[in-house]
Amino acid sequence: MTAMEPRMPAVAAGAGRRRQLLLAAAVIAAGCLVAILLYATRPVLQPQQLERPLLAVRTVRAVPVDVPLIVRSQGAVAPHTEAELIPEVSGRVVWMSPSLRSGGRFAAGELLLRIDDSDYRSGVGAAEAVLMRAQAEAEFARFESERMATLLGRELASRSQAENASRARRVAESVLKEAEVALERARLDLARTAISAPFSGRVRSARVDIGQTLSRGDRIATLYATDYMEVRLPIADRQLAFLDPALIRSGIAPGGDAAPVSLHAEFGGQRWNWEGRIVRTEGEIDAASRMVHVVARVENPDAPDQAPLPVGLFVQAEIRGQTARGVIELPRAALRDGDRVLVVDAEDRLRFRPVTLLRADRDTVLVSSGIEAGERVCISPLQLVVDGMQVAPVASDADAES
Repeated sequence: MTAMEPRMPAVAAGAGRRRQLLLAAAVIAAGCLVAILLYATRPVLQPQQLERPLLAVRTVRAVPVDVPLIVRSQGAVAPHTEAELIPEVSGRVVWMSPSLRSGGRFAAGELLLRIDDSDYRSGVGAAEAVLMRAQAEAEFARFESERMATLLGRELASRSQAENASRARRVAESVLKEAEVALERARLDLARTAISAPFSGRVRSARVDIGQTLSRGDRIATLYATDYMEVRLPIADRQLAFLDPALIRSGIAPGGDAAPVSLHAEFGGQRWNWEGRIVRTEGEIDAASRMVHVVARVENPDAPDQAPLPVGLFVQAEIRGQTARGVIELPRAALRDGDRVLVVDAEDRLRFRPVTLLRADRDTVLVSSGIEAGERVCISPLQLVVDGMQVAPVASDADAES
């Protein structure tokens, strides 16, 4: 019994290790069983295809309309008649009208300036005396010529005497004619000492004063007429097609068919407006700008019931030309690549469409062909467009209201 006692602890230790191994194996088996159960009961994921949302675009519906064509331009106001006031005789200024100052107004025939006429009155008197003497000489020569012709008929005078009397008569008559012309010239010079206005208008500038001695041909003032004003308006040659065809062919607009034009400008802190008409085109194209100038006329700009239209004022102009019939008016944003638009078809797909442009402004374009009435045109600014791309069209505010 005593010999077996030392072996008992070794047997007990071996049994403990076996229990630990069995416990570890049981834990591993349980873990594997749980993993198998989890795998067997896992949810199966079904693949789903994601749908991309359609791109929303704004559209307008094409509606044929009649649009009056407006040609815009700008220019400076100028008088249609401007003249230099020049004396035709010399002398000292003894009287001057208060109107003969820069900006002064005058009427046609109004006396503007008077030159000292003392010498010219003396000239008229001297010419009258010369005429009286010439008349007496001519009368005597005529009587003598008739007397010598009578004597020649009676053979009481020679043919030579009769011819001399006839020659003296012709000389006396020529001297008389010269004296009459000299008197007429003297009277005309006397009348020219009083300088009157050739038309109704205003004084642009004056370079004369009382006491000043003038010479024939001096430029003493610049006058311009105010019965109507003109404005030269440059427009592109292709825009002439928007105006009256008769104006293009002849360069002169018929009175009843002249294109109306509205002028406006900021002047004196206010906005002023004037109405006029295009009366003609100038006969050449500007070589530098390739523009054609048309001339607008504003009648009676100094009327009391009309805004003042000063010379030199820079004005903006809107010329009302012909009316375009049955065109499609679209926002400028609808235009792509110069002459194409995007049309939304019946399947809500974008289609490129070439169009014919009648004109293009800053905000709108007018399409004369290429779009049918009722079609939807895209006006959204798209960066990347593929022909046939499907979209979600949204009507613009104007189409929604209609």
